[in-house]
Amino acid sequence: MAARTPFALVAFVTLVVMGLTSPADAQLVENFYALSCPLVEPIVRQAVAIKLAQTFTTVPGTLRLFFHDCFVEGCDASIMIASPNGDAEKDSETNLSLAGDGFDTVIKAKQAVEAVCPGIVSCADVLAIAARDVVTLSGGPSFNVELGRRDGLISKAARVAGNLPEPTFKLGQLNALFSRHNLTQLDMIALSGAHTVGFSHCKPFSPRIRSSPIDPTLDRSYAQQLVAACPENGPAEVAVDMDPQTPRMFDNLYYQGLVQGKGMFTSDQDLFEDGDSKSTVVEFANSVGEFYGAFGAAMRKLGRVGVKVGAEGEIRRDCAAFNG
Repeated sequence: MAARTPFALVAFVTLVVMGLTSPADAQLVENFYALSCPLVEPIVRQAVAIKLAQTFTTVPGTLRLFFHDCFVEGCDASIMIASPNGDAEKDSETNLSLAGDGFDTVIKAKQAVEAVCPGIVSCADVLAIAARDVVTLSGGPSFNVELGRRDGLISKAARVAGNLPEPTFKLGQLNALFSRHNLTQLDMIALSGAHTVGFSHCKPFSPRIRSSPIDPTLDRSYAQQLVAACPENGPAEVAVDMDPQTPRMFDNLYYQGLVQGKGMFTSDQDLFEDGDSKSTVVEFANSVGEFYGAFGAAMRKLGRVGVKVGAEGEIRRDCAAFNG
């Protein structure tokens, strides 16, 4: 006679899927909403596609939002909170440059999910799904997203400092920061590939082109392009594509640019200049498949950073406000 599955095991699996386990038991799983909100991923994808059709800033804005969220309080949508006192995580000086389109993407996707599955899906999970979808919809790889996060209960601007990479960072500083979140050098280099889409204002890289001589690791013609785009005393709102070749395609040309001396930030170019990371950059430059595989794996690992589960957080009704 075939052995019967113990009732306790069946009950545990059901609770995990429905999001009812305790923090000690629950883990992120790909099918977390299989019973409670089975259409969550197509709903989010449709909302993201609609937003992307309105503006491409949706792609880099949402990706950067996910990264900044995970590296401060963990992947708990604390970045989404709007404080009337201007002291929430999003209000920190580092986060003031986050694109409003990233926030709007998550808000619209959450509203679409709430219309079908009210009170079930966290804003943190919506953000994680949306971050994957903007990659796929801009030509990048698809990968499965683990779900089951709860929304965090803390969002303070004062807690941001020191938790995010600076454009002046060298390899050692990047590795030290990423390793705090159990992310390897390979993960860091792959996640840096998100700079294949989007733009930067002039201030973060201006020291490289204002020095005398200009940073020698910069390709000379590329440096002149940056100087022309960012004249001294020019408008602060000037935006310069981080990938000068295909800024609206999620591809591996970012790494090819590093090989050519066209990394916008010191933290980009040093990945090629440092002998410990150069071979990985060259590998990704030569093989989009290797980059895509490493990027998907790194995004899944990033999505596990500091997650709240079970009773550790809440399911926000409004992503911008804690539940009252």
